[in-house]
Amino acid sequence: MTLDVSVLTGLARQAPPDRLRDPSYVVVEAGRAELASYRALRHEVFVREQGLFADEDTDPVDDDPRTVVLLARAHDGEALGGVRLHPAPAADGSQPARDLGWWRGSRLAVTADARLHLGVGAALVRAACARAEAEGALRFDAEIQAQHRRLFERLGWRVRSERVLHGRPHLVVDFPVTRIQRLADATKAPLGGLLAELAAGVPAGFLGDDAAPVPGSDLVAACDAILPAMVERDPEWAGWCSVLVNLNDLAAMGAAPVGLLDAVGARDASFARRIVRGIADAAAAWGVPVLGGHTQLGVPGALAVTALGRTATPVPGAGGAPGQQVRVTADLGGGWRHGYTGSQWDSTSHRSPGELRAQASVVPALRPRAAKDVSMSGLVGSTGMLAEASGCRAVLDVAAVPAPATAGTADWLTCFPGFAIVSTEDRAPDNVRLPGHLASAVCGELVPGTGVGLRWPDGTVTDAITHTVTGLGTAS
Repeated sequence: MTLDVSVLTGLARQAPPDRLRDPSYVVVEAGRAELASYRALRHEVFVREQGLFADEDTDPVDDDPRTVVLLARAHDGEALGGVRLHPAPAADGSQPARDLGWWRGSRLAVTADARLHLGVGAALVRAACARAEAEGALRFDAEIQAQHRRLFERLGWRVRSERVLHGRPHLVVDFPVTRIQRLADATKAPLGGLLAELAAGVPAGFLGDDAAPVPGSDLVAACDAILPAMVERDPEWAGWCSVLVNLNDLAAMGAAPVGLLDAVGARDASFARRIVRGIADAAAAWGVPVLGGHTQLGVPGALAVTALGRTATPVPGAGGAPGQQVRVTADLGGGWRHGYTGSQWDSTSHRSPGELRAQASVVPALRPRAAKDVSMSGLVGSTGMLAEASGCRAVLDVAAVPAPATAGTADWLTCFPGFAIVSTEDRAPDNVRLPGHLASAVCGELVPGTGVGLRWPDGTVTDAITHTVTGLGTAS
């Protein structure tokens, strides 16, 4: 008869893991089981070790279902560190009902044996920054203990202010979120240098506008091309949008549409028919005839439309000046177009012809100093283009911008919204009656400078765009 020695002596005691010999770990989102490890670590660091809290460090953020916890986990499953990120609490400490895109990182804790050599804290901070932007953050900040200043500055954070929390010196730090800047750079920044040779022909005061007055007449002309990938992917929708974006351009100038011209490229007649169907449906809905155009078969999908309208007093995008109010008027109905969630809001395909045609009355009713429809550069980018042409800077109050309840703030401020007009005014006009399906609100101002700032409920202004959008400069 033999006996397993471990039965008599017990299992051999395992030496604690040597983190210097095996420094590997991964950063993951904590599941339910791992949340307990994270909270135990927080208690050990903030309550027992540092004495920042008397008994518990839990708060309402822990109960917010939007809160995300990231955990640095060793190969043996031990939690080496963790951090949470969440919508920034209101001034009274409560969690906001609406996510404005202002997120905060907090409760960064690392075990004592993983602080010096493994880079766990830095890895968690980097992961939190990436995750915050993925969650729709346009502002990401934190309140950190002052001794961690060097770490955060090395990771690209900027110190905004100093304060005392829990009896200890803290710093309020901001991480620069560049989502809107990247969109503007990708879609509009090259235009100044690219189009310089053509600028001499632009009517005075209308440089950078999406439509242009035809000299010697009351006509206004607009022209837009649709992304080839969109034409190939969704030809009917591309046809619809080719009419929509052009009529939006006319509407921003206060012009009444009179006709359309189209240029269609398609691999065969069957595919061309689908594009034409979208154009025809939109033209019928808005009551604007297609006057003519050109169709080419045997080529990759392509689509461009020109729209003509009339007004004796076209409103430029360059009519703004410091001190004017910024207003946004938009259709918040509808939802994300299937396949374009976060980038294209469909506010038009469900509207009646009467509602669609009434949208042309917005600019004439508001009588703004400057106006611009929101294009593929998004609401903030389009506002920046208006400000650039006007030779100034725009500041938008994030909480005041009309927005659908079902769209995240970051997506709404960067998407193509269907129908939305940015305009400026010296003061709110009297007795204005806008179409009932539209929302309209003053939500910012023009100030000296360049770019676009976002003003948050605490009064802080962060840079969304730090310089001109197109490089075309001020319209003269």
